[in-house]
Amino acid sequence: MSSLLKVDSEIKTKVDAFRERITAEAEDLVANFFPKKLLELDHFLKDPSINIAELKEIHSEISLTVPDPILLSNLHDGLEGQNAKKRKLEDGSGDDVVTGTKVFVMPGGMMKCNGNLVELIEKVKPEIRTLIEKCNTVKMWVQLLIPRIEDGNNFGVSIQEETVAELRTVEGEAASYLDQISRYYITRAKLVSKIAKYPHVEDYRRTVTEIDEKEYISLKIIVSELRNQYVTLHDMILKNIEKIKRPRSSNTDALY
Repeated sequence: MSSLLKVDSEIKTKVDAFRERITAEAEDLVANFFPKKLLELDHFLKDPSINIAELKEIHSEISLTVPDPILLSNLHDGLEGQNAKKRKLEDGSGDDVVTGTKVFVMPGGMMKCNGNLVELIEKVKPEIRTLIEKCNTVKMWVQLLIPRIEDGNNFGVSIQEETVAELRTVEGEAASYLDQISRYYITRAKLVSKIAKYPHVEDYRRTVTEIDEKEYISLKIIVSELRNQYVTLHDMILKNIEKIKRPRSSNTDALY
């Protein structure tokens, strides 16, 4: 069958070397790296920085002062109110006359992030990236072990395909954790901007503390999920390692 497609011998040698490297790396990941990493993450879950009981300890002060209120005359009475309403419609402005405080610069300089959460996020993000990269390597290894398509005796192949599907699922879930972190920063930035524009509205300030608390809890759940995924992958591959490495048995006794 190989005569149907001519492959350069030098390229074939390099491809075979690549396969051997992926095989050695993936087998080491499953046998050694996965169990070590799950133990590391389990230890991380016991760290005081991720087990704060009083969530107010992770709150970040929003140093935006509330300006003195400005009294506005009521423009909605009589002819003056009609003229104001007409001008508002012509200008295409919104329903409210007062549109908030115009913000040109923050009084105290740049508005800082929540330092406690940033520090924790910077610890969690490398773990997410590591899981994605290692899953990709193991997935490639299993895919390279899948034999050519034939009729019958495909039970082992189905196990390989299930393993690849599980690895792909873990990759996708880990990538979604990175999206979640990005959404947290974007949401918080929008709320801080609202506080700067509407400093008298306490609800915006409370909402910032609420999303900080939510993100803190989410980060702990992410670390727990990362640990669980290492446990699941390690257990699944070890239990099916024989079928993964040798999907088709040469023993034909069962046919008779």
